[in-house]
Amino acid sequence: MDRTALGTIFQRERLIIGGCLAAVVIVSWLYLFHTKTAMPGMDMSGMNMSGMDMTGMVMPQMQQWTPTAVFLLFVMWAVMMVAMMVPSAAPMVLAFLGLNQRRRAAARPLVPVGIFLLGYLAVWTGYSLVAALAQWRLHEAALLSPAMSATSPLLSGGLLIAAGVFQWTPLKHACLKGCRSPLSFLMSEWREGASGAFVMGLRHGAYCVGCCWVLMALLFVAGVMNLLWVAVIALFVMAEKILAKGELLGHIGGLAMIAAGVALMARFF
Repeated sequence: MDRTALGTIFQRERLIIGGCLAAVVIVSWLYLFHTKTAMPGMDMSGMNMSGMDMTGMVMPQMQQWTPTAVFLLFVMWAVMMVAMMVPSAAPMVLAFLGLNQRRRAAARPLVPVGIFLLGYLAVWTGYSLVAALAQWRLHEAALLSPAMSATSPLLSGGLLIAAGVFQWTPLKHACLKGCRSPLSFLMSEWREGASGAFVMGLRHGAYCVGCCWVLMALLFVAGVMNLLWVAVIALFVMAEKILAKGELLGHIGGLAMIAAGVALMARFF
């Protein structure tokens, strides 16, 4: 196959994969907006989640948390992570496609990019389960409002300070480096076949969770379903990974988080 034909196939694949990623993100955000509009009748403080419509199903009357309620909360978190993290993973996915193009030109077996993305999202799905369980426990401790935001300035301030300090740690730097250098990651972590693609996705997802897990905990500060706050955090994460001065932005953001956290806690005392 000549180079022109290969280039045409590659461009078509980029458009298809890019369109699929955009569609997944749009659908995820639409789901979050739908869930947000269903929330006014939800009294989380009283553990009564009546009338909440998620994924098109109206939840029955509940006076306490049930496995179904926790599962739906987990689904909400999982969809939110897709909406927030898939855009920042797009450069890695496109770099993966580029390597596959070279393999096709060399008549070597292709490694499925969809399996790679599945592995990446599997890690964030695991994080979503932990976050949902944490939210459940925070509600039981009466530390979250019906809007799913922290009721304690100590909790909000502590989360902000923890996130700000983490921005300056070696672990943050190492994980962010793995997210900011797609080609370097793929060349060092490359594995063959579908199972290899899944493992690469898991490893990249682990870097991203290691980079952003504390930032995602900040959703409890302004409200898990405060979609403006969700968008701000998502944009900050994407800027850290993509912009040339992303690490500097992360450090400045860390200082701002620490300052905001100290200000919040000072109001308590």
